[in-house]
Amino acid sequence: MSRILIVEDESIIRAALRRLLEKNNYKIDDAASVDESTSRFNLIEYDLIISDLRLPGAPGTDLIKLAKNVPVLIMTSYASMKSAVDAMKMGAVDYIAKPFNHDEMLSTISSILNQQPVDHHNISIEAQVQHTQITGCCEAMLSLFSRTSKVARTDATVLVLGESGTGKELIARSIHEQSARAQAPMISVNCAAIPESLIESELFGHEKGSFTGADSSRCGLIEAADKGTLFLDEIGELPLEAQARLLRFLQEGEIRKVGSTQSIKVNVRLIAATHRNLKELARSGLFREDLYYRLYVMELKIPPLRERGQDIIELAQRFLISACSRMKCPQATLSDNAQQIMLQYNWPGNVRELENAIERAVILADNHLITPELLGLDIETRPSLQRLESDYSEQTTSHQAATNPAPKKQSQAGLSMDDYFQRFVMEHQDEMSETDLARKLGVSRKCLWERRQKLGIPKRPKG
Repeated sequence: MSRILIVEDESIIRAALRRLLEKNNYKIDDAASVDESTSRFNLIEYDLIISDLRLPGAPGTDLIKLAKNVPVLIMTSYASMKSAVDAMKMGAVDYIAKPFNHDEMLSTISSILNQQPVDHHNISIEAQVQHTQITGCCEAMLSLFSRTSKVARTDATVLVLGESGTGKELIARSIHEQSARAQAPMISVNCAAIPESLIESELFGHEKGSFTGADSSRCGLIEAADKGTLFLDEIGELPLEAQARLLRFLQEGEIRKVGSTQSIKVNVRLIAATHRNLKELARSGLFREDLYYRLYVMELKIPPLRERGQDIIELAQRFLISACSRMKCPQATLSDNAQQIMLQYNWPGNVRELENAIERAVILADNHLITPELLGLDIETRPSLQRLESDYSEQTTSHQAATNPAPKKQSQAGLSMDDYFQRFVMEHQDEMSETDLARKLGVSRKCLWERRQKLGIPKRPKG
């Protein structure tokens, strides 16, 4: 029987929580303050301490150090993100807002007690993951970490949204590592990287002779993830037929190999990710609407790097330490000018671009100082694509208003940067050269070419 200590100065809440936990077979002691708990009880003898944040005398977070390796769950009626995050930075295993839901409290306690023992004194807010390193202190990232931690305790399907390079797979992995499936495999699949003709075979497997080249039966990636997690990156690129099969898997918990008449039961948690607007794709018939709503159980949005403020510098410092260590060179530092440039730059490639820029700078550096020139960032292009997107949206709205007194409301707000890029190029490439297009979009000709390849935008033949 697990021993739990409740530290709460409001007697009604303390008594109610005690009754709830004793009813669920926990052995309970309680106290009204930190001083009372330390004078009456030996804190290290408990399996869990549940404490209010605001207590008479010392705050509940003082118990984190006093209890050493015993996990401390913080309750707070001051349910601001900042107070909860501060508690977790100090080492709290989790937090719960008052008034709490009984089921949520019991679920949180069960999740904490079933985890492997860890050094709770050293737990940080870095996504509350066991292995995956994700960091961030801006409000959007702290909110994301909190939601990630909460959804990880469930088996709910998760849809992760974010631009390319923001770390969607890292979030998926952190969910997996915090879940009860952590000891089972996590299978990652980039739907955009598999040829359309092979995607169903890769996901669902196939029987021998089911198509040309199928010389033997093969297990699919969904079956390989049984009892674990399947991460489908760029799910918006799945062909419609594969989407129908995936919907059946989500509804029935079973799959059927290509060429087979028998279904196989599987126990797999699905996490999907995309940088596209699935709702817009569903409206245009490019994505199944029923699958979209099946995926839309829990949505996690990762902010682009340009909106994360000082997180950029913290990430850069981490990448710098890692790059210097990996290349076995003396530790370098970022100049003040380099830091200023990084805060001003738009980072279209997000965290991935930042990591590459730091690695390139370390390779090129002749001394231990990273200067703006070594980063190779074109600071003049920073606002152009975003500003053009806004301007283009306004121009489109004005044109519709002029040509149609009662136009249907159409908004560009749902478009991703790639959606906008594709639309802008398609609509202007007849009257603009590649050089002019690149200049207008605020990118190099090489970047324009790369985006054409990535998005499949062909050059129109000259008549």
